[in-house]
Amino acid sequence: MAVVSEEALTCWLCGRAIENRLQWHHPVPKSKKGRATVPVHPICHKTIHANFTNAELARIGDDPEALSDKPAIAKFLGWIANKPPDFHAPTRR
Repeated sequence: MAVVSEEALTCWLCGRAIENRLQWHHPVPKSKKGRATVPVHPICHKTIHANFTNAELARIGDDPEALSDKPAIAKFLGWIANKPPDFHAPTRR
């Protein structure tokens, strides 16, 4: 059983606090030999995968700022910035 630190987690993509809804994202997909994981909100995780292929994510690597260069991600980050930590809504593909 994994032990999660009681220290507050922040989302790798949006930087907001994570409370109860937590997923682990591989910045470099497992299919591309990625092993490291980072904490993300489910809505942020869905947004990443709705906007990037695994090949694109492998090229970008562990750089959330590079993801925000895409206009759709920048728009999402502006929209989500003031939402509560556990905010969740459907994500379009």
